[in-house]
Amino acid sequence: MKPQAPFAVVMLAAAFSMPAAATDIAVAADATWHEFVVDNLIAPSFSNRWIDFNDGSPLAFTFTISTGNVGTFSVVDAGFAGDTFSVTNDGALLGQTSNVAPGTIDGTVADTFDAAFADPAYSRGIFTLGAGSYRVSGLLGQSVTGADGLLLNSTNGAVRLSIVAAVPEPSTYALLLAGLGAVGFANRSRSRSRNR
Repeated sequence: MKPQAPFAVVMLAAAFSMPAAATDIAVAADATWHEFVVDNLIAPSFSNRWIDFNDGSPLAFTFTISTGNVGTFSVVDAGFAGDTFSVTNDGALLGQTSNVAPGTIDGTVADTFDAAFADPAYSRGIFTLGAGSYRVSGLLGQSVTGADGLLLNSTNGAVRLSIVAAVPEPSTYALLLAGLGAVGFANRSRSRSRNR
C-alpha cells in the first residue's frame, strides 16, 4: 500500500496551486487616491503584481471615461523612495512610472500619497486616457534593497483618476469657425457702409 500525504500538506499544496480571485476596485473620477500593495511573499505565485493587502489577490482598478471626455490617471509609489512600476490596461502596457534612483529601506518614507507625488525621489506616472473602459493594474519594476542588500519586493502605492476636459467634436470646431466667419463678414460689411 502507498503511503498517503498528510491532509494538511495536500491542502497547503492546493492553496498554492490555485490562482487567487482577482479584486477589481471601481475608481470614481474624483481625484481620490486608491491604495495598492506589492509583496511577493503574500502574492499569488510570489509575484510583484499589485495586490489587495486584505487577501493577497491580484488587484485592478476599473473605470470608464465617457465619450467626449479625457481622463488623467496618476500612479505614485509611496513606500520607500526608489521603486518603479509598469502600468497595464487589460494586460497591454500603458507605460512606466518615472525613473528614479534605486533606494534602500534606509531612505525616505512618504507620509501621504500627495507628499510622495510631489517628491521627485518617488516614482510617478501620469497617463492621459481617452473615452473607453479601463482595467488598470501593474507590476513592481524596480525595488529598493533591504538591510541585507537583497531586493525588498514589497511596497505600497496609489492611483487616482480625474477628468480634465471635454474634447470638442470636429463639428463643434466647424460651427465655431462658421460663426467667427459670419461675425467677421458682418463687421467688414458695416465698416464698408460707414466709409461710403
